[in-house]
Amino acid sequence: MAAARQVVLRLRVVSLPVLSNAVITSSSSSCNTEISPLSTKCLRFSSSSSPSSKTTLLGWNKTVTKLPHIVKAGEPVLHEPARQVDPNEIKSEKIQNIIDDMIHVMRKAPGVGLAAPQIGIPLRIIVLEDKEEYISYNTEEETKSQDRRPFDLLVVLNPKLKNKTNKTAFFFEGCLSVDRYQALVERYLDVEVAGFDRHGEPIKIKASGWQARILQHECDHLDGTLYVDKMVPKTFRNWKNVDLPLAHGCPKLGPRS
Repeated sequence: MAAARQVVLRLRVVSLPVLSNAVITSSSSSCNTEISPLSTKCLRFSSSSSPSSKTTLLGWNKTVTKLPHIVKAGEPVLHEPARQVDPNEIKSEKIQNIIDDMIHVMRKAPGVGLAAPQIGIPLRIIVLEDKEEYISYNTEEETKSQDRRPFDLLVVLNPKLKNKTNKTAFFFEGCLSVDRYQALVERYLDVEVAGFDRHGEPIKIKASGWQARILQHECDHLDGTLYVDKMVPKTFRNWKNVDLPLAHGCPKLGPRS
C-alpha cells in the first residue's frame, strides 16, 4: 500500500507527508526563525516534565538548557484543556524559556510540531517547522506528489483555528506522545489560525495540505484532545504496519467522497 506511506502524518521526521506553503501576515517585522538550536551534544531530556533547569558546561561560557521530556498518553496534562497565556506575560523570561524549550525538544525528537502540554506545561502555545533537511529524506517523486515545501519556524500563542473549507480528507496520523502508532484521522484541508507570535504581536496563518493538518493536530492538544480521540478505531496500527491493507468498511485514504 505505497500510497499510505505518502500520507502518513507522524509529527516525527520519518516519511513526512503533504505540505503546502502558508501565507503569514503579522504586524511585526520580527521573524520567528531567530532561535538557533544548541549543539546536539548538549541536548538531553530530563526525567520529569517540569520546566528546564540551567546548567553550565565545563569550559563553556554559555548556559545551556536541560530539556524536559515529551510526556506520553495517560498524563492528565494531555487530556485537559490548556490555559490561555496572558498577553502581558508573553515577553516574560518564563514564557520565552518555555518557547525555547519547546523548539529544542521538537528539533531533538525530531518532529515538525509540538504543543506545550506535550512537555507537561498546560499553556496554549504551539511550535511547528519543516526543514529542507527533513524533506530530503523523501524521494523527489514523493516530495513532488506530496506538493511539499519547507516552512520556517512558527510560534503561536493562544491560537484560534478556523476551517476555511468544508473539504476534508482521511490521512494516517501519529503523535510524539503516542509514539510508534498511527491511525486514520479526518482533517480539514484548509485552515486559518490567528494568535500571537513570541514577541506578542498578532499573527495570522493561512495553511493547506499537511501544514494545515499539523496546525489542527497541535491545536487539538491545547483542548486536551489526542488524535486517538478522533481516529477511525479499526485503522489503529503500529507504524511498521502502515502499508497493510485497511480493514473492510474503513474509509479510503485521501479526500472524502
